[in-house]
Amino acid sequence: MTTPTHLSPSEIEAFGRELDAIRDRHLADLGERDREHIDRIISLAMTSEAAGRLLLHFGIDPISFVLGTGALTLSKILENMEIGHNVMHGQYDWTRDPKLDSHSYEWDAVSPSAGWRHSHNFEHHTFTNVLGKDRDIGYELLRVSADQPWNPGYLAQPLRALWLALAFQWGVALHDLKLEELRTGESTREEVLERAKPFLCKAAWQVAKDYALYPALSGLNAPRVLLGNLLANIGRNVWAFAVIFCGHFPEGAEIFHEAELEGERRAEWYLRQLLGSANIEGGHWLHVLTGHLSHQIEHHLFPAVPAWRYPEMAREVRALCERYDLPYNTGSLGTQLKSVAGKIFRHALPTKPRAALTRQAPPALAA
Repeated sequence: MTTPTHLSPSEIEAFGRELDAIRDRHLADLGERDREHIDRIISLAMTSEAAGRLLLHFGIDPISFVLGTGALTLSKILENMEIGHNVMHGQYDWTRDPKLDSHSYEWDAVSPSAGWRHSHNFEHHTFTNVLGKDRDIGYELLRVSADQPWNPGYLAQPLRALWLALAFQWGVALHDLKLEELRTGESTREEVLERAKPFLCKAAWQVAKDYALYPALSGLNAPRVLLGNLLANIGRNVWAFAVIFCGHFPEGAEIFHEAELEGERRAEWYLRQLLGSANIEGGHWLHVLTGHLSHQIEHHLFPAVPAWRYPEMAREVRALCERYDLPYNTGSLGTQLKSVAGKIFRHALPTKPRAALTRQAPPALAA
């Protein structure tokens, strides 16, 4: 790849070896602490869901509605972010616990887990922020870089972004179907329909569960339960959208071209993950609620390591970046959100792509 740094090839390899050492040290240390963490989160999510549903089903006042919706929202966020996402990355396969098996876990979202694992774990994490390879760049709805070709449809992208935030699980699921291949002729209508069958089955169950089954079980409280479930899903969608976009598309997060992958070695892959990701600063519970994707840099460097370890690993990675004079993109949630919003509005208008693949190199690293 075209290296956007001052480092020599030997320095890049040394940087990669030090990251390998951090990863290997944490993987070798996996054990009871990690199991206790995920069990606590699963228990919290289940308790929160039970409390939320009971308050919605049997409450009659506005306070119980707010508390019930809030508890259900918390449960859905925990299940989606800290449990589902991380389990499906294989972070807990070493436990050999069937409920933590990345290949059989099915999360509370309309995206079938099997399809999501391919589009996310393989396509996105292998080709992070590479135009033409990583379809997660703007989810093919938004232009977040001047290197993406502009067309008049992008003028509406602030509204598209609002829709994507409110309906994020649906946007992700439809994105995974690769519907654009109908337009390009890469897939036939029959192929797309066959690909859509798992999604249609999963989505039908999710809709029936939240908007028919649970409301029906509540009798006269059905409208209240339906609305609470809808708001909980929207809350989870908006939160996931914010976390993911803040981790990939704020200012300073790089976009790459396919040509930059030529001859890419593992150490250079590490560099691309570092340069294409960003972190969110905050306390313990913010990190838990983001599924520790507030440490998106560490997640992209070490996707198979249990995510709750990322705050500890981040101290090591940041010190390493300082020593090698490499950027480490981090900021508060408000700062990163403002940056993402600025990009969405700015790139809705025609903007010029960068002139060349080579970026400005920083001053040379002292020997």
